[in-house]
Amino acid sequence: MERKYTIDTQENKSFLENNAKALWDFGRRFPSPGGASYYLGDDGTPWQDRPRETWITSRMAHVYSMGVICKLEGCAELADKALMGLLGELKDTTNGGWYAGRTFENEILPGKQCYAHAFVILAATSALLAGRAGAEELLKEALALYDKRFWNEEEGLSCDTWNTEFTILDQYRGINANMHTVEAFLAVADATGDETYRIRAGRIIERVIGWAKENQYRIPEHFTEDWKPDLEKNKETPDDPFKPYGATPGHGIEWARLIIQWAASTYGIDNKQAFPYFNTAAKLYDRAITDAWNVDGAKGIVYTTDWNGVPVVHDRMHWTLAEAINSSAVLYRVTKDEKYAEHYGMFMQYLDETVLDHSCGSWYHQLDENNCLKTTVWPGKSDVYHALQAMLIPYSDVSVSIAKALHNAFPNR
Repeated sequence: MERKYTIDTQENKSFLENNAKALWDFGRRFPSPGGASYYLGDDGTPWQDRPRETWITSRMAHVYSMGVICKLEGCAELADKALMGLLGELKDTTNGGWYAGRTFENEILPGKQCYAHAFVILAATSALLAGRAGAEELLKEALALYDKRFWNEEEGLSCDTWNTEFTILDQYRGINANMHTVEAFLAVADATGDETYRIRAGRIIERVIGWAKENQYRIPEHFTEDWKPDLEKNKETPDDPFKPYGATPGHGIEWARLIIQWAASTYGIDNKQAFPYFNTAAKLYDRAITDAWNVDGAKGIVYTTDWNGVPVVHDRMHWTLAEAINSSAVLYRVTKDEKYAEHYGMFMQYLDETVLDHSCGSWYHQLDENNCLKTTVWPGKSDVYHALQAMLIPYSDVSVSIAKALHNAFPNR
């Protein structure tokens, strides 16, 4: 295997650094005049006929705030534009919270999404660490709104979707929004020192681990109002971009990393109390890789499987590879098991040879089972959040959220 794919070589570090810079460059055309993020096309050209959504805008605020922390020229203006969108055209000053987005005709996209609000919190924490004006205000408002509308203290979980006015709560409950809530809550604790949010992240994690153990470490994604797993949901529309049928191996991989981060930050990497969580994370990751990697005659991670691990949607989504890169690296850091270093190398090689778009930039967001470009779920290249983090996390402190880890590495901004 080439050294540029091998973890802890200078060649691999350079490969990641160069690709991170290329991703920051690729996304620079995202801001609309009002600050909300355009959806990016294959070569980074804004698709102005698509909605400008809050979750994408928040991700771009996070991305370019990290660019500020890393002292990259031009990132401050871009981070500030995204913050302007979150504090301006995407914010609901009548009912509170943030719209799902705005259409290309500037109409409001209805509904209030837990998923989007979790990313607003993440964006605010990164912007705060980057010293951006308005970040403290944004974080304060986002946390207050989230605590009031989405977090359920008794359940230790978050609900999923309200109507725009916050008068009708949808009965659906989902794990995807809770996963990104864990990411956001850990970032809040790291950025502000408020351990309330790390404790909350742990409560969510304990529930998810319980459900995973009941399903051979395949995590249920969809739930009823009283948090009963709805294992058959969307069986007729299995490739839904946010609510696919069955198990989503990429999420099992992503949860593995978040569980390690929470346990390492709560107990310490060398503390015996963290070891059971590291072991659970390894089981989640191993189950997902066994079910989904190279299982249909071609390289790649299938999007979904049924509850026996049989592939349902064979498409390869770029974010699953990004999370596989992250989690294999993090598992190697905490276990020292060479298996994970080997996995990291094979994911790096697959990225370079198949998923990186060496012509137009960024990563192909959706490939079919033969690794040919497909655009049914994710046309274009909406944002660079997953891909960029995969270029940063492998060499960052496993116990700290990525923006805080970068902040610690670049203390004199």
